[in-house]
Amino acid sequence: MRKRLAIAGMVAALAATISLTGNALRDPAESAEASSSPNGTAALVASLEKTTRRDSKDARAYLELGLAYQQLTRETGDAAYYPRSERALRRALVLDPRNATTVGALGSLALARHNFRGALAYGRRAARLAPYSALHYGVIGDAMVELGRYEGAFAAFDRMAQLRPSSSAYARVSYARELIGRPQEAEEAMRLALESAAGHRERTAWVLAHLGKLALSQGKTAVAARRFRAALAVSPAYGPALEGLGHVDAARGRLTQAIVLMKRVGKSASAAESLGDLYRLTGQRAFARHAYRDAFKYLRYESRYGVHMSLDLATFQIDRGIRLGEGLALARRGYRDRPSVVGDDALGWALVRNGRCLEGLTYARRALRLGTRDASWVFHRAMAERCVGNHAEARKLFRRALDINPHFSLLWSGVARQHAA
Repeated sequence: MRKRLAIAGMVAALAATISLTGNALRDPAESAEASSSPNGTAALVASLEKTTRRDSKDARAYLELGLAYQQLTRETGDAAYYPRSERALRRALVLDPRNATTVGALGSLALARHNFRGALAYGRRAARLAPYSALHYGVIGDAMVELGRYEGAFAAFDRMAQLRPSSSAYARVSYARELIGRPQEAEEAMRLALESAAGHRERTAWVLAHLGKLALSQGKTAVAARRFRAALAVSPAYGPALEGLGHVDAARGRLTQAIVLMKRVGKSASAAESLGDLYRLTGQRAFARHAYRDAFKYLRYESRYGVHMSLDLATFQIDRGIRLGEGLALARRGYRDRPSVVGDDALGWALVRNGRCLEGLTYARRALRLGTRDASWVFHRAMAERCVGNHAEARKLFRRALDINPHFSLLWSGVARQHAA
């Protein structure tokens, strides 16, 4: 029985992982306690591979192997383990078709690959098999958020929190509150997540870093810096905290220090994008191009292993004026995968940047329909209003974006200040 519970705990951890690009909703630090390092997880994988070679009908071993591959991806950032996880989990499901843990693990894998419709199907199937497992409602809610089905998503998060209050459940509640424009209540939920993460180093670092991001999104650089440093005190090389501190330094005009921190993050698309922006701002064009090439490489690498990256690629290109027509095509494709407020914002911005002003304004307005206080989204709406000639409305929106967070973008905050005058 203890072995079965250990497996269930591992799945609960992995269900929280959806993306290597930092989506705010999931707590990717909820990891299996059996492994605390890539070396430990690699040893576990090697052992399980031997077990499955000895006995090709051991459903439990295939399940554990599939989960271990996902854990290794989370620890190393290498999406190449996703297909291996899928093969192991599908074999486990053939051997034991009614195992809710295996179905839930496939749902987590689908989330990680941004296959939200597939994740929703797996989550619902797992919930039918095990209706009192909180994990499966997390998968359902995550998928529904990305598909723009917010009422159902928030109900699923509530159910998850009722069944098993945890750092993962509270993180989802926090994100839901962010989406509806309640940052203070979002922070309250994330503080509950911090309490729930007590005693778990990696989870604690993730929650502290996310609390830092919440503060930074509201322009509170001093508070954000304290929280990012607290995360680094728990986990000294934690990438999201290093990246967050880099943004704090950039907001304070310390661009050289920000570059040093971004370079320490490692192989991260978001850090490479920011590094390129910082080089661009400091006039180091050759270094900027190199950093942008790295960002492309990281984003496309994940695509090779089944991760739907169209919207991420589109946002990267559109923001930086790289092949705008291609970026718009990617945004349209990504919107089909992710017809949510995130998709509305990305597609609206792509349309505006391509001179499709009226169509872009429609999506930019839809992106804010939940009341989300995201300065970048407000800025995109302002640019859309300006694009169609609504200059008075645009100025109000530029000022609103800056009121929310005067440092919302390395590249675009200055533009907002110019147009707000």
